[in-house]
Amino acid sequence: MPSLAADRVTPNLVSRIWRRDSSAFLPPGAPEAAHDGVRQRLGWLDAPTAMAAHLPEIEALATVLRHDGFDEIYLLGMGGSSLCAEVLRDVAPSSGRARLTVLDTTDETAIAEATAALDPGRACFIVASKSGSTVEVTSLERHFRSVLERARGADAGRHFVAITDPDTSLVKLAAERGYRHTFVNAPDIGGRFSALSLFGLVPAALIGLSPANLLQAGRRMADACRTDGPENPALALGTFMAEAAAAGRDKLTVILPDSLAALGAWIEQLVAESTGKDGRGVLPVVGQPLGAPERYGPDRAFVVTALGVPDDRNDAVRRITSAGHPVFQVTAREGDVGGEFFRWEFATAVAGAALGVNPFDEPNVREAKERTRQQLDDRRQLGRFRVDPPFETEAAFSWRAHRTTAAVPDGRYVAILDYLPGDAASRAAVAACRTALQHAGTWAVTHGVGPRYLHSTGQYHKGGPNTGFFVLLTTDDPTATPVPGADYTFSTLKHAQALGDFDALAAAGRQVLHYHLRGAADLTAAQSHLLEQLRA
Repeated sequence: MPSLAADRVTPNLVSRIWRRDSSAFLPPGAPEAAHDGVRQRLGWLDAPTAMAAHLPEIEALATVLRHDGFDEIYLLGMGGSSLCAEVLRDVAPSSGRARLTVLDTTDETAIAEATAALDPGRACFIVASKSGSTVEVTSLERHFRSVLERARGADAGRHFVAITDPDTSLVKLAAERGYRHTFVNAPDIGGRFSALSLFGLVPAALIGLSPANLLQAGRRMADACRTDGPENPALALGTFMAEAAAAGRDKLTVILPDSLAALGAWIEQLVAESTGKDGRGVLPVVGQPLGAPERYGPDRAFVVTALGVPDDRNDAVRRITSAGHPVFQVTAREGDVGGEFFRWEFATAVAGAALGVNPFDEPNVREAKERTRQQLDDRRQLGRFRVDPPFETEAAFSWRAHRTTAAVPDGRYVAILDYLPGDAASRAAVAACRTALQHAGTWAVTHGVGPRYLHSTGQYHKGGPNTGFFVLLTTDDPTATPVPGADYTFSTLKHAQALGDFDALAAAGRQVLHYHLRGAADLTAAQSHLLEQLRA
């Protein structure tokens, strides 16, 4: 892992970030276009204050929707446009006035369940896309608009709200289709840094949370993050992450209390997508309880969050520390989600600057998108997907692999890339597989649900250190729901996304093992084969 660049870790780094000094994140001699790109992604610094001007607009819509009986909220979004709302739904106290369903998927099962459960008279759909043209969001919007049009006729548009950037295709679409309201977000706030922008505040208000309280908590943390000294909570956290990664401890195991567990997926996207590029980065490992010290290798560092005051009596934390693993303790306030959003955003900016990577771009995310389009084009022209290398058939599964000539170095991680149906049986099978892999070695094991992870850890997978072993899981869907206006179904799109990511990982020189299962139960049979491949 590259060492920290001494000229990047300056005593006035925090002041430079607040001054919008783009050189804090770029190497000397970077072109002016790169500096412009950074400066155009720093609006999150002002969000806790600037977004207060939007509160009347947000609260007016929330009031009208409650009055009109809209108490089923469906958020159609991906990555930064959806993860913050999911966190707020699960960790913040709510009045319970409305139920939020987040749809960040192309999975047939999840879409069918949501379609069957919705009440057309009470459902409101938030279509959230910074670019306005994200394929998953566009496809979901078409599907649910057709459902509402059949049920509500010309009134269907009144069930839709848009959140997007200025002048996107979604702004035009919302006007053409009679959306109830369109929120135009500040264009200088990147998706994964958008939790305290309209992308987080609007869903919060619609499910009965107080966006004003979220901003107030964010402002408190922002004020605490203005100093260049060690008392700055985000500077301390970001420096810890960068120094650990530079020392080879780039697997950041994030331990959260139960009440903040949902924050893990948001942290994972923010840190991995921001830092995982140029062969460097920090890989958050979330969703795992703290284990015995011998379960962890010398590539691990830990961030442990406690509510109120640090719990030094925690035996598991003490054992990890005593074993020599670096541990950083975060003290969070009960219910202060807005503060944690800003803490981690600023800390991630610090870590990127210290590691010498631009935390505000995502150059490798486009690769999987482009290869998905190519797979769809191949299917359109050839009548089938292009599968190279081809599958080998076993009794219970088919498999194929892209292996590099060099052995995977020490400090590797295993990433489960899960395109199985979003049902209970599949979730249980993958959880059991992840546990078995954790007990089989000291490697870190992550779990990404496709296509959601493509907008999250997908950047780190291709742009971060080449120490990953990627396990792609697919199966045939029992249904095929057409995407209105397209020549494919959701099942086809999801399969193209899985194949496209295999191609992108292989092109990046990553080791990939792809299992195509007949069903979730076959994952148990594939597991032994997988362990053999890992040890090969």
